[in-house]
Amino acid sequence: MRNTLIAASTALGVSIAPAPAHAETLNLLIWESYIDQKILDRWTEKTGVDVHQIYYDSGDARDEVLSDPGSNIDIAVIGENGADLFGKRGMLEPLSDKNVTSMKDYKPEWKSRCAGYAMPYLWGTMGIVYRSDMVKTTPTSWYDLMSPDPVLAKHIAMYDDHNEAFVAPLAMLGKSINANDSETLKAAFEVMKKQAPFVLTYDYVITSIQSPENGRNIYMALAYSGDQHVLNDKAGTPGIWRYAVPKEGTLSWLDCMAVTAASPRKALALQLVDFIGSPQSAADNAVALTMPTASEKALELIPAEMRSNQEIYPPADILAKSQYQKELSIQSIQTRRRIISSMANFQ
Repeated sequence: MRNTLIAASTALGVSIAPAPAHAETLNLLIWESYIDQKILDRWTEKTGVDVHQIYYDSGDARDEVLSDPGSNIDIAVIGENGADLFGKRGMLEPLSDKNVTSMKDYKPEWKSRCAGYAMPYLWGTMGIVYRSDMVKTTPTSWYDLMSPDPVLAKHIAMYDDHNEAFVAPLAMLGKSINANDSETLKAAFEVMKKQAPFVLTYDYVITSIQSPENGRNIYMALAYSGDQHVLNDKAGTPGIWRYAVPKEGTLSWLDCMAVTAASPRKALALQLVDFIGSPQSAADNAVALTMPTASEKALELIPAEMRSNQEIYPPADILAKSQYQKELSIQSIQTRRRIISSMANFQ
């Protein structure tokens, strides 16, 4: 979800380069290649206000930036959990159709998942991306990723985020992806440890695929729905990367667009969020990114062929088996991070 990083911070995995010199510039914290540039260009043409994108490649990196009072972020794309957490800490501006008119086009169930502190942006699932020229059989289970065929040794990319890294092993075990208890996390650790010798990298696949060292050797990876389209663009071969949701169920995620409470350009930031969330912009964005929108009015503008594509809009039975992320205990987060850090010992 995610352009080329201009300058990277090793500590955060995030690009923080100086904003271009314009009369007004809004700083948007977002995944790489996660918004249609044409929408931002239309905004700048209309208002004269530029948008400077700052990229992150994990939720942990994003949260570190948002927690930094000197980060100068105006708008951030954040997960529903983060919207609730940072909102309750007073770090996000409350949003409603009173200050973001386009929010009237979003159903209450979508808006409630952003906790009243953000606008629903894009949503989807987590699953398995695979190179169809190297993996001839479509993965159908998390076992295909976590207990892979021997020929995939050192051809798998995982993810070191403390939430997403545990979706595959916990769903495979039939457990809650929000598990906090040590017994369940230990069982997930055993699954991850057995998989580790097959893993080439624990960098997010959109990041790792651009590595001269690793990119060409990644055949299968943990990924978000929509990532396959970014991967195909970067590979230059349409359709070579494909996406599958395992039969055991998965994470059903929602990204929200928030305005920081400390933004010195808050009025402009609210206007930009409203512009992005308007029916035409939201529809154009969803079509350009090949991802599902949460806006009811935007959905009416999306071609029927796309609305019926189950790779984009998952069928009800898959969504029924999927889980939402919930806030984890501090102890669980610490345990999960220790487990992820230990994986290098088993590669």
